Amino acid sequence: MRKALLIILLVLLADQALKVWVKLNFYYDSSIPLMGDKGYLHFIENRGMAFGMEFGGQWGKLLLTLFRIVAVSAIGYSLFKMARRGAGGLQIVSVSLILAGALGNIIDSTFYGVLFSASTPFQKAVMFPVDGGYAPLLHGAVVDMFYFPLIEGRLPEWLPFWGGDHFVFFRPVFNIADAAITVGIVLFVLAQRRTEPGRDVDPLVKTDGAEPNSGESGPVVQQSLS
Repeated sequence: MRKALLIILLVLLADQALKVWVKLNFYYDSSIPLMGDKGYLHFIENRGMAFGMEFGGQWGKLLLTLFRIVAVSAIGYSLFKMARRGAGGLQIVSVSLILAGALGNIIDSTFYGVLFSASTPFQKAVMFPVDGGYAPLLHGAVVDMFYFPLIEGRLPEWLPFWGGDHFVFFRPVFNIADAAITVGIVLFVLAQRRTEPGRDVDPLVKTDGAEPNSGESGPVVQQSLS
C-alpha cells in the first residue's frame, strides 16, 4: 500500500503544481513551445471529460463532477482491497495511476471555480480573488496544457466523408492527470494479460489412488489449473 500511496502523492503533486503555475502565469489560449512546432505548453480549460471531450451544460457539469467523485471512491476502495489481498505489483501501479489521475481532475472541477478568477486572453487568473471565483463549487474547469501536433496534413481525397479535410495528430490538449489515467489503463490491461487463466498451469497431475508421476494408473486423471 505504501507504493500505491507514493505514486498517488507524486502524481497529484506534479499535476497540481503545474496546473496552478499555468493558471496563474498564462493568458487563456496562450502557449510556449516545448519541441519547436511539435510540442507546446498551451493553456486551455476543459469543462467536460478527459482530452477536451465536452459534457455540456451546468447540470451536465455537476453530474460529471459527482460521477467522478463516486468513481474515484470505488477505485480507491478497489485499490485498498487489491493491496490487502496481495495483488501483483503491476496491478497496484496501474490502479494507483488511474486513481491519482482521476483525483487530480476532480480537484480542478470541484475547487478551482471558487479558488481562481476567470482566465481570459487578456487577463491572467489570480488565486483567492476578492470578488469570488469564476464558478460555484463543483462547477470548475479542468486545466489542460500539453499539446503535441506531431503530424499535420490533409486526408486523402478518396476517403469517404473526411476526404481532403485538414487533420492534426495528436489534437487533444491534456494534462498530467489525463496521462496518468491513460498509462494506468494500458498497464492494467497488460497486468490482466499476464494473469489470464491457463497461463500458469500447475504441472502436478492429481489421480485417484496414485501419487503424481508415480507411474501408477488410476481410473480418473484430473489436471488442476491454477
